Amino acid sequence: MDVTLSIGELAARAGLSVKAIRYYTDIGLLPTAPRSEGGHRRYPPQALEQLRLVRQLRALDVPIAAITGVATGGQRLGDLVAEQLAGTRARLAELRWREAALQALEECSGPERLRRLRVLAQVRCRPQATTDLARAWERVLPPGLPARLADAITAQAVPEPPRDPTPDAVLAYAELHFLVAEPAFLDYWAASHVRDKASLYAALLDASDGAAPAVAAGRAPHGCEAMDALCRACARAHDTKDTSGFRAFMATDMQTTVPLFRRYWQRLDTLTSAPGPSLGRTHCWLVEGVIAEHGPASPGAVNGRPPAPGR
Repeated sequence: MDVTLSIGELAARAGLSVKAIRYYTDIGLLPTAPRSEGGHRRYPPQALEQLRLVRQLRALDVPIAAITGVATGGQRLGDLVAEQLAGTRARLAELRWREAALQALEECSGPERLRRLRVLAQVRCRPQATTDLARAWERVLPPGLPARLADAITAQAVPEPPRDPTPDAVLAYAELHFLVAEPAFLDYWAASHVRDKASLYAALLDASDGAAPAVAAGRAPHGCEAMDALCRACARAHDTKDTSGFRAFMATDMQTTVPLFRRYWQRLDTLTSAPGPSLGRTHCWLVEGVIAEHGPASPGAVNGRPPAPGR
C-alpha cells in the first residue's frame, strides 16, 4: 500500500499552501519519495513532521536558512536554539543601547542636544566599541612604550560598554571615545620632548600608585611625597633640575590640558566600580596639586605669573 502523500495532501494536512510546500522542497527542507507514474511529487510521512517543525520554528521568526541545517540533519535543534538565543540577546542589547542614546537626546534641547549628538555619534558600532577605544589609546600612547606600561594604562582606561545602559551611562561611555580623539588629549600623552619615555611613564605610574591611599582618604596633595616624585620624574625627562621654577613651568604647561584628561577619568569612574581610585584620578590629583602650589594663581606667583625657571 502506498503510504506516501501527494503535494496537495501534504499541504492540506500541514495547513500550508502548495506553493509553500514546493518552495520548501526546492530548497531542501523536505524529504521526498520517488515521483508517481504521472511524474508528480510524493512525500513520505515524515515530511509532515518536518513541516510541523518548520512552522513552529518560523513562528519564532527563525530564518529559513537556519532551519535548513536542522531539517537536513546538519545541525542539532539544541544548537540552533542556542544560536538564535545569542543573536536575539545581541539585538536586544543593541536596542537597549539605542533606546538609552535616544533618551539622552530627548532629555535636553537646543545646543546641548546637538553637543550630545556629536558625542553619541562616536560609538557607531557597540560590539566593536571596546576594540575601537583600545585602538584609540594605542594611537595616544607613545610608540615603543613597553607593553607592561601600556597594558597597565589601558587596563584601566578602556572599560567595557555598560551592560544595562542608562542615558547617563551611554553618554559617559561615548564621551570617552570623543575625548580620546581630541588633539589636546594626544598632546598630553605624547611626551614628544622626552627621549626615555619608558622611564618617564614608569615613574608616573609609580607616583600615581603612591598617591592612591591619600586620594582614597580625601587628603590634599600638599606635602605629598608622590607629588614630589612626579615633579622629579618630569624634571629628569626634561633634563633639568626639580626647582620651583620648573614646577611653575609644569603647572602652566599642564593647566590647559589636564581638564580634558580629568574629564575622561571622571566619566570613566561613573562606569566602573573599582574599589580604589583609578590611575587617571590619582594622576590628576597630583597634577592639580602642582598647579595649585605653583601655577599662576598660586601664592608663590608674582603678579599672576609663576616665578622664573631656576628659582
